[in-house]
Amino acid sequence: MAKDNREFPADFLWGGAVAAHQLEGGYQEGGKGLSIADLFTLGDKDHPRTITAKIEDDHYYPNHQAIDFYHRYPEDIKLFAEMGFKCFRTSIAWSRIFPNGDEEEPNEAGLKFYDDLFDECLKYDIQPVVTLSHFEIPLHLVQEYGGWRDRRLIEFFVRFADVCFRRYNNKVKYWMTFNEINNQTNFEAAGHLYTNSGIISQSGEDREKLMYQAAHYELVASAQAVKLGHSIDPKMQIGSMIAMCPIYPLTSKPEDILFTQRAMQTRYWFSDVHANGYYPQWLLNFFDKKNFDLDITTADLAQLKEGTVDYIGFSYYMSFTTEYPGHEDFNEAHDLVANPYVKASEWGWQIDPTGLRYALNWFTDRYHLPLFVVENGLGAVDQLTEDHKVHDDYRIKYMHDHILQMKKAVLDDGVDLMGYTPWGCIDLVSAGTGEMSKRYGFIYVDEDDYGRGSLDRYRKDSFYWYQNVINTNGAEL
Repeated sequence: MAKDNREFPADFLWGGAVAAHQLEGGYQEGGKGLSIADLFTLGDKDHPRTITAKIEDDHYYPNHQAIDFYHRYPEDIKLFAEMGFKCFRTSIAWSRIFPNGDEEEPNEAGLKFYDDLFDECLKYDIQPVVTLSHFEIPLHLVQEYGGWRDRRLIEFFVRFADVCFRRYNNKVKYWMTFNEINNQTNFEAAGHLYTNSGIISQSGEDREKLMYQAAHYELVASAQAVKLGHSIDPKMQIGSMIAMCPIYPLTSKPEDILFTQRAMQTRYWFSDVHANGYYPQWLLNFFDKKNFDLDITTADLAQLKEGTVDYIGFSYYMSFTTEYPGHEDFNEAHDLVANPYVKASEWGWQIDPTGLRYALNWFTDRYHLPLFVVENGLGAVDQLTEDHKVHDDYRIKYMHDHILQMKKAVLDDGVDLMGYTPWGCIDLVSAGTGEMSKRYGFIYVDEDDYGRGSLDRYRKDSFYWYQNVINTNGAEL
């Protein structure tokens, strides 16, 4: 593997990332209400997870138990500290704080759980990095209001943010509002609109229009939350969270280049609004062309300008490729093609380490804001040996190659990068498939896809490798 013995900046935040619904379990403990994640069944790479209207006895719901982090977090945080984590990204389950989402007063037991979790992190000098909404909207907000199709959710989200900012202000420096808000660009994909915005479209409804309306309300809610957070503490760092999958042209044919430009605009206008505080003109023209009479008020537009983010947090797993299909409007469900120059994971995700450097430079050139890689990793099937070892050299190579490109972006290209939190630093439930067998972690959790196993934790080879990466501040990869 390539060598580069340079170190990252001294204040670089090394850590790992998870989401509450994918590892906590305890789905009805401590006064928690149901979230949309509690209704997702088990799937696999060939069969998407289904969403049931209520909990059915004949279905298995992996998030209900997950890896029981709710009860075992002290053990897990200690393992993170052993690796040398400087930060730990997680989310606050909205329905632990407001079980239905629209209450006036929060649930004290839920607040206390995160008090204890953050205190445990800080005991080891691990800074919490907290996402407010990570695919776990309270189910009641879907059933009663139709999810983010309803403007009233802005008020409910900002109330949730207000409670969290005030309660944890002395414990949490780094926040993000909506996780991978731009994934719903693929509004035709099964579950994307529901996962991001809690919307179940009805027969005859325009899913594309629904997506843009919901995204607008979410962006207004984010801006209001950012402004509120800064009023509580001007030093509070509040970012966006974008799913970054760079889109390349398949060829140098001018039509492919131009169409790829529109594809990138379509996927990343969300971060344009987060960072710049206004809609790009091409998108306003697009709304007119499509006759989308969206509920966007003058007050909304003013609030977007007042609540721009402090940094861009983003996930990076893969890149996409496209070619001109004979029309100008990019549709992610139909207009992506395979890249002949990169390999793919077992789940079909194109592995492209160089794309991470490209993404870091693209964001820097576009927004001139600090960046934070808050997800990156390889989902793979790991084998636990009889002596409780996992020899995951494939994960080490993946991480090595991506960190090397990240290092070049920082030290050669001058990118302002705050930190790096690989996804699923401990094995957890896959968001896309619900499987435990699609493992990302440096720590193996003894549990199969149906929740069977001891839940014991074991250090993989990658655990020790990443421990050394952190200890040498990236000098030894």
